[in-house]
Amino acid sequence: MQPDTTDKQILNLIQQNAHLTIKEIAGKINLSVTPVHERIRKLEREGFIEKYVGLLNRRKLGKSLVVYCNVTLDKQRKESFEDFNQAIGEMEEVLECSVVSGNFDYMLKVIVEDGEAYNQFYQHKLSALKSVLHISSYFVISEIKYSTAISVG
Repeated sequence: MQPDTTDKQILNLIQQNAHLTIKEIAGKINLSVTPVHERIRKLEREGFIEKYVGLLNRRKLGKSLVVYCNVTLDKQRKESFEDFNQAIGEMEEVLECSVVSGNFDYMLKVIVEDGEAYNQFYQHKLSALKSVLHISSYFVISEIKYSTAISVG
């Protein structure tokens, strides 16, 4: 199933504000409530909508430092990747973790309070993993664009 124009309108509205009611969405796209409700349920069933979340202000929560880390593993073995994946999945400081191509194996997005908190994370969690060979850290000075919205046309 591919979303049609109406489905895409619904997806865009939900991305902008997942708090909108079905009635509000219906009013914005000139449909009645029942077909909008059915379309949303279909989009959920088909996996186009995975979940609904609230985006929190990290600065208000005292998490002002964003760090991108490039990580290289010591051995390119399945066990090393599995061990690393397991450990990273349990680290609350890591918001994103991707396997990448190039000179390193992973790229992490880490959010912490400050430089000292990052140092503690780096020394006691990330570099403590036995499979990690090298870590390069890049501290964000200023965010130019931050979005979670995916263009759906």
